[in-house]
Amino acid sequence: MPRKPQKTENNTTLSVNDWTSSDVAVWLNKIGFQVYVDLFCDQHRIDGKALLTLSEQDLRMPPLEVNILGDIKRLMIEIRKLQSKNQSAIEDLGFSASMSSLRLLNSYGRVPRRHNSSVSTISDYDDYMDPHMYSHKLKPEYIKLFISFTYMVLVFWCTAFTMVVAHDRVPDMQKYPPLPDLFLDNMPYVPWAFDMCEMTALCLGTITIVVLIFHKHRFIIMRRLFAMSGTVFMLRCITMFITSLSVPGTHLDCHPRVNDDVWAKLNRALLICRGFGMSLQGVRSCGDYMFSGHTVIVTMLNFFNTEYIPHRLHYIHIASWVMNMFSIFFILAAHEHYSIDVFIGFYITSRLFLYYHSLANNRVLKQPDHMRTRIWFPMFSFFESSIDGVVPNEYEWPLPWPQSWKLYFDKKKHK
Repeated sequence: MPRKPQKTENNTTLSVNDWTSSDVAVWLNKIGFQVYVDLFCDQHRIDGKALLTLSEQDLRMPPLEVNILGDIKRLMIEIRKLQSKNQSAIEDLGFSASMSSLRLLNSYGRVPRRHNSSVSTISDYDDYMDPHMYSHKLKPEYIKLFISFTYMVLVFWCTAFTMVVAHDRVPDMQKYPPLPDLFLDNMPYVPWAFDMCEMTALCLGTITIVVLIFHKHRFIIMRRLFAMSGTVFMLRCITMFITSLSVPGTHLDCHPRVNDDVWAKLNRALLICRGFGMSLQGVRSCGDYMFSGHTVIVTMLNFFNTEYIPHRLHYIHIASWVMNMFSIFFILAAHEHYSIDVFIGFYITSRLFLYYHSLANNRVLKQPDHMRTRIWFPMFSFFESSIDGVVPNEYEWPLPWPQSWKLYFDKKKHK
């Protein structure tokens, strides 16, 4: 039984900012929501300050958990009226009525931007509280997708040509034997291990393709995959061009082709591109060390799978990580790379992925240093300019037919 609120003489004259829980109880009775007096005032001690900062999300989620949709909407209308009449009081509390202030953050650390958002009041901020409510604001941006794909293709072509140049510069094995390596010196050479590494990479790639087909925001994910892959391989291209290391294993047949002209090198680079740099496609090269391209690929695929596959499918996450680790082991067992190559490849790829997504998921991290981000990470600033937070893991049937599958995915999305 809700308690009867005590009326105060100055309830009508006090600023909402100065209301006590009793004044809020009087207000709830006045607007016809006396049923919530106990929940708001007795259980959760909602006073005027708390009332002015309530959002629809606060009403829906614990600890309030108002379960009647009509009451949520009607109560939110009344709260919005109070907020619109008391914007100066809201600003006194340290919040910006226009929502452009960095002092008001949600659980994802995001703040909406004045120029690219229609958010104008505290209640409008609800769309930013839940990534699934924010989902409709995400656009595919096909031009950016095309630019990122072109960027990746150009980098891969440069990498293939650099691999040809590095092969022709590889040091003579008789004069420069393999460098000491703690793992390789104690691990016997396994001839079939590198093929197993590439088979594992194909399994990871298959999972990623399935994710890209059915994910609602597949174009954003593809754009990020192309951009990050291109960036890591561009760094790899630079490192293996600058420094040539001796081959890591005596089983490798590395004979420089010193008499090849530019057209012959371009043709060999084309063969590497057509074979995706895989030994299963007949691609064999030496000198492309410093850090492992195969490690980059399997690590990038693993991180994308675990980021964009829902957490409830944890067994796929575990399988993805197991394949990532086994692929790295197979690379070393095949003596195709030094241990430091694999370590650096994993470290650079994982750090770039985490750095990129930390900035993309937390708009607040980009606001204070946005100029620095544009200078040192211009690609990110361009590709993620319209992303204000976490990209939700929502899935859909990508085709207009059959309708039964589309209905199935719609039901799963709304559960």
